[in-house]
Amino acid sequence: MRVITTPHVSEQAVLAALREAFGDPSHAGPAGPGQFVVDLPGGGDVIHYPAVLPAAGIHAVKVSPYLPQPAGPAVVTAWTLLVSLSTGQPLALLDASGLTVERTAATTVLAVGLLLPPDAGTAAVVGYGRVGRAHARYLRHVRPGMTVRAFSPLGIEEADDTVQAVHSLEEAVTGADLVMLCTSAAGDVLDPRDLPAGVVVTSISTNAPGAREIPSAAVPDLDVYVDARTSLQVATELAQAAASGWDPATVRGDLAGLVAGRAPRPAGERPVYFRSVGLGIEDAAVAWAAYENGNDEATTEGRSG
Repeated sequence: MRVITTPHVSEQAVLAALREAFGDPSHAGPAGPGQFVVDLPGGGDVIHYPAVLPAAGIHAVKVSPYLPQPAGPAVVTAWTLLVSLSTGQPLALLDASGLTVERTAATTVLAVGLLLPPDAGTAAVVGYGRVGRAHARYLRHVRPGMTVRAFSPLGIEEADDTVQAVHSLEEAVTGADLVMLCTSAAGDVLDPRDLPAGVVVTSISTNAPGAREIPSAAVPDLDVYVDARTSLQVATELAQAAASGWDPATVRGDLAGLVAGRAPRPAGERPVYFRSVGLGIEDAAVAWAAYENGNDEATTEGRSG
């Protein structure tokens, strides 16, 4: 079994792997079984992200421990195991910390490439840490002509000359066709109802308890899309909206439906909201792409037990 401690794969390969995985006809229903959380005694948890790649003959599971510390930040790691469905033997164990950032950003950008109108010209990235920078990086591969603004409440330490750093949320989102929320907030960052109809807003999950970036009250007034229907129970604001009477059946589509052309595109009459929580199919696809990429310089040989 190969142990790959610093896996690397190009943005183009990540996007292609995700497009292929979500386009697999076997995912006409839910794209995998969702997330499974094991709570740990004394606090913390381990999230499991399982998936199958039928075309590759691979089962994968990512495990991500969240371990609070008495002093200082919590320890968060992630590892993905690839298992052959023909032999039942493990093929590789990959450090998925960096791959998780890649699949998170690429999933968002794959969706917005299908949700945005062709003439969309301006994007805002709100929260410009490692994940926000990855969103901007992937967007250049899907919509290379878009102007990108970035805003972070904590300030922006690193931005290349393709990104315009701005000093307020209002400055970032005014006139934007796309707003990608990339914060670690556990409360409202933005109300999409304040934006014009047709603007696409995206949001991701973090380890913050009750993580959400928009108010649950806004959900019924949006055209909602998700990475998978299983996310409806995981995304805080969607679960809260459902508990308050919003009908999850009104979700317009998931990512598999968008890739396959089954899901309707936005009508342009309301703001659009794409919510991703992270799926095993994404981790599997990106880990398999990294495994196929070779990563010889970052690979050690081990023995399966």
